[in-house]
Amino acid sequence: MTLQNPRRVILAAGGTGGHLFPAEALAQELLARGIEVLLITDQRGGGFGDKLPEIETLRIAAAGIAGGGIIRKLKGVAQLGIGYLQARKILKSRRPDAVVGFGGYPSVPTVLAAAHLGQAVILHEQNAVLGRANRLLAGRADAIATSFDKVDAISSSDQDKVVQTGNPVRATIAEVGASVYQSPEASDPVRLLVIGGSQGAKVFNELVPAAAAQLSAEHRSRLTVTQQVPGGEIEIVARSYENSEVKHDLAAFFTDMPERLKTAHLVICRSGASTVCELAAAGRPAILVPYPYATDNHQTANAQALTGAGGGWLMPQSSLTAESLAERLTCLLSTPALLKQASQGASSCAEVNAAGRLADVVCGTFQGAVEMSVNDGGGEVKTKDNINEHKSSNREVTA
Repeated sequence: MTLQNPRRVILAAGGTGGHLFPAEALAQELLARGIEVLLITDQRGGGFGDKLPEIETLRIAAAGIAGGGIIRKLKGVAQLGIGYLQARKILKSRRPDAVVGFGGYPSVPTVLAAAHLGQAVILHEQNAVLGRANRLLAGRADAIATSFDKVDAISSSDQDKVVQTGNPVRATIAEVGASVYQSPEASDPVRLLVIGGSQGAKVFNELVPAAAAQLSAEHRSRLTVTQQVPGGEIEIVARSYENSEVKHDLAAFFTDMPERLKTAHLVICRSGASTVCELAAAGRPAILVPYPYATDNHQTANAQALTGAGGGWLMPQSSLTAESLAERLTCLLSTPALLKQASQGASSCAEVNAAGRLADVVCGTFQGAVEMSVNDGGGEVKTKDNINEHKSSNREVTA
């Protein structure tokens, strides 16, 4: 029997970009293979919006259970229980051939329900440390796809499920890497891109303008800062740059991030998984300031994967000052060859066609489940139309 691709795949992801961006990239790859895709997230998740209008977004209840008091934890457990029942109903109705979980607590009810229904389950871990949601679900998974070669917190019993695919990046970001990085000459303008969202806002809003003010007049005249400034502080940050006569372009959110990344000579940012992988895909050097309160310090591990290959410079927030940042910027502005070297180091970490490899894992896991069901059925040939029903009858457990 010739096995075919799955006909329908459900993606389960938390509402943040770190979870949704790789889900979006995989969705595009699956759609190109003629596979129907649905997305399940929680009420706060924005989904794919206008980028993939053909993908239906379904929402379930979900909440985190880490941190807070006992009341908050109980409420979180209750929300996850409701989400589980909602997800189970959706999965029984839509009958996907595979479910892919991208982490975040909104993925937990869906992945757990899929495992209970005997549907093929694939987890994707974006970070260099297995996230808590994926850690909870790893024992239920048929395959665990990872972004990095080394991922901590995966139990020895689950190691045989692991396959490194890389972290899928959006096609528009991958296209940036196709253009050759042009490092500035000694007197050329330098474009600095500062991004970080709400988790980077305060420290970057204060330290980057202060560091720029400490640069020499010559370096300040060459510098143009493009900075994401959420939190209603644009006027304050703009005034700081104006006082030091540094050219700047500020906005609470950039809708043209691929173009901004393409024109940047240097990036200052946090080190979430998607950010690190997009820097690698684009081949852009960066000063990485890991978010110090990230779960299990995973942003530091992500940053080390990039800087270890020479793709940038790790500057922990605990020791970061305007003076130390100014010294780093002065060094890079004075020695642009360092930026070129870091661009090459970042590119060396890029996982080409990560979305395609993850799609191969999804299709291969589904086909493996079909073969297993055929073998378990005593020679009876199962079609794609009844395979999930067959698996459920063999593997479903009481919720």
